[in-house]
Amino acid sequence: MITLGIDTSNYTTSAALCRGMEHTMLRRLLEVKKGSRGIRQSEAVFIHNKELPGMLEELIPKAHGAISAVGVSTRPRSIEGSYMPVFTVGHGYARAVAASFGVPLYEFSHQDGHIMAGIISSGCTELLAKPFVSVHISGGTTEILRTEYNGYNFDCRIIGGTLDISAGQLIDRVGVAMGMRFPCGAELEKLALVHGDKPKEKLPVSVKGAYMNLSGVETRLLRSIEGPDAATARDVFEYLGNVLAKTISTAAVSEGLGTVMIAGGVASNGIIREILERDIGAEVHFASRELSSDNAVGTAYLAYMAAGKRAMPEA
Repeated sequence: MITLGIDTSNYTTSAALCRGMEHTMLRRLLEVKKGSRGIRQSEAVFIHNKELPGMLEELIPKAHGAISAVGVSTRPRSIEGSYMPVFTVGHGYARAVAASFGVPLYEFSHQDGHIMAGIISSGCTELLAKPFVSVHISGGTTEILRTEYNGYNFDCRIIGGTLDISAGQLIDRVGVAMGMRFPCGAELEKLALVHGDKPKEKLPVSVKGAYMNLSGVETRLLRSIEGPDAATARDVFEYLGNVLAKTISTAAVSEGLGTVMIAGGVASNGIIREILERDIGAEVHFASRELSSDNAVGTAYLAYMAAGKRAMPEA
């Protein structure tokens, strides 16, 4: 059985085919003007409408007419009122493809896709059978969640995270201030690795239980930035690793859960990963670097499972 997944997030157009534990993905990052710290929804919708048709024209023939179901991200989270215009693009094309093939359409949240991509790419399919802590760290989200697969998507309850800006926003704002092109994660990490492993300064950690505040550190850093600075870049990732380790550990203990799955674009950062693996007092798993950032693979797998009524994909 082959399923198609579509995800049109705020910064990435993605489509994927899933056949058992194998997948094929196409993905394009939306271009953001240099010096900008983001992109307007209206502009992102326009770009998705421009990119997605060609992507589907390239990908769908690879299924050789055997698509059995279509899955799509229709909203940021699986909660009432969760909405962003960008997801309407993917939803519209997914409906058209499903109708053309005469197959069922399954709707999920963008967050569902991130969690499923983490489970599949880490090989931890046993998490589909028990509650666990998932952590979604991206450009717009830093949430710690009590998570459980319900046979269709994931039941998630927020148990920690940021109370102001996200980890990704802190990284991008520091990077843009240094003259980097948004999104800045990969370039800022490359600069940070030049500095070695000694922080320039110890940044204050603002934590209350499993929740954190990042805007104070943002203000402090932006006041001193005058251009590319490897030491400051290193400080950002060291700080985020430390504050995330504290809050995730607290959340896991409070819920009595011993397994943590971490996904989202920021989770691909090697410096942060090293700190979290070392300092979280639980069994820690990460989405692969390829599937940490926005993708349609998790959505395709969720559709595969929903269509086949499987507890997990078969090889």
